[in-house]
Amino acid sequence: MSTENEGTAVPPAPSAPPVPVDSPTTSTDADARDAAPTAQLPKTAPEPGAGAGAGAPGVGAGAGAEGDWPPPAPRQQPAPDPYAHTQSAPPTPQPPSAAPYDSYGTAPAPAAVDASWPPPAPPVPSYADGGAGAGGAWGAAYAQEPAPRRKGRGGLVAAVLVAALVAGGLGGALGYTMAKDNDDNGSTTVSASDSGGSVKRDAGTVAGVAQRALPSTVTIQAESSSGDGGTGTGFVFDTQGHIVTNNHVVAEAVEGGKVTATFPSGKKYDAEVVGHAKGYDVAVIKLKNAPADLKPLTLGDSDKVAVGDSTIAIGAPFGLSNTVTTGIISAKGRPVASSDGSGSGSSYMSALQTDASINPGNSGGPLLDAQGNVIGINSAIQSNSSGGLGAGQAGSIGLGFAIPINQAKYVAQQLIKTGKPVYAKIGASVSLEEGTGGAKISDQGSVEAGGPAAKAGLKTGDVITKLDDTVIDSGPTLIGEIWTHKPGDKVTITYERGGKSQTVDLTLGSRTGDN
Repeated sequence: MSTENEGTAVPPAPSAPPVPVDSPTTSTDADARDAAPTAQLPKTAPEPGAGAGAGAPGVGAGAGAEGDWPPPAPRQQPAPDPYAHTQSAPPTPQPPSAAPYDSYGTAPAPAAVDASWPPPAPPVPSYADGGAGAGGAWGAAYAQEPAPRRKGRGGLVAAVLVAALVAGGLGGALGYTMAKDNDDNGSTTVSASDSGGSVKRDAGTVAGVAQRALPSTVTIQAESSSGDGGTGTGFVFDTQGHIVTNNHVVAEAVEGGKVTATFPSGKKYDAEVVGHAKGYDVAVIKLKNAPADLKPLTLGDSDKVAVGDSTIAIGAPFGLSNTVTTGIISAKGRPVASSDGSGSGSSYMSALQTDASINPGNSGGPLLDAQGNVIGINSAIQSNSSGGLGAGQAGSIGLGFAIPINQAKYVAQQLIKTGKPVYAKIGASVSLEEGTGGAKISDQGSVEAGGPAAKAGLKTGDVITKLDDTVIDSGPTLIGEIWTHKPGDKVTITYERGGKSQTVDLTLGSRTGDN
């Protein structure tokens, strides 16, 4: 989603995500699906003229005339940008950013947040070019300003909130942007041939994976009734025409808007939003008059993914549909919080981090393993866009974040079944304050009477430091970890009370809906 209020000083690298002492035991059933049909799409070339310095002299500039002959060579004009609009347009909106929840920074925190449900996004601090403010290390508390809503098939890039989502000054230079593309003058989707020729590629190669996966990936255009919207990506979930994507991709179209999905073949279908989950940032749309030959992508097991495993991302970065990029899993369990820009809610995830190039327009697309199995849904990026007047849209710096597919599959199934998300909860409010050394059950909040936390004996002031074997360093980290579980799961909570560490077993409760 656009967030253009980052500073200029680059903060130090973030701390590692919470690392389980032992491997998590929770896993999600992932029924294997048939592999998708074959087709290949060449990778998108860089945009012509990108990165050219504004002050570079023209060819022949500065040459003096010597005598009357020969005359000086005429100055050469730069080649036109084939992708440029014929008239100037504001910067393209940016994809939703994701931000790790590292426990740094000292900005004041909101009063409390229910660990079973996130609070509304904190107010965005005013922005000045150069982004001063509280400074601090990566993970310092700051929020990105939502991108302005634009007419036509442009859209919003949901702002991403970092660290504990604390309202305060701008902390550092790096911003987090959701990977949804927005265009001020109507989104221009540039398609490429989906055919790799008659030559079959080996199944274990990137080309082979692309041939199988591309035909089951779609470019999504979502538009509100007033014309606001943007471009994202989705993939075929089942043979009934259900497509999985991000909530922030279709959020504009939920209330009376329009959604279309275009396959690499060029076939375009109208679609409707079946259900969406703001907290999980997952949505399901269904094609109208879906073709009978749909082939769902095979879902992998995100619990079995290891750091260093190869990754393949498919999406429509900056409107360039059917783009394939590669990388590795850089980290697991990275706490990430984001907002769809509407101010109506925040999403939390314990994300897969990848260095595969993810840009605005990649949101909702599949993150695949080397065998072509979906292991995540590309959702957000960290960008180093400096913002300010004339700033361009944020792009990849090798820090992308994906929702683990085990979690996304469960959410999608609930949305298809009932149209509403179901969230696991502990039934207590936790503070988002920095520097507490864990998730503190807020003094201003309360422990839900008769809820899971109350039954387990947790009280106001207790500081939760572990959930099972995963270290908890903040309230958002706890929420993200809870949501990797299902209601009814039994977990072990480690907490501190009066300077002493204690453990207790707890059965997670449930909450239905986003309200």
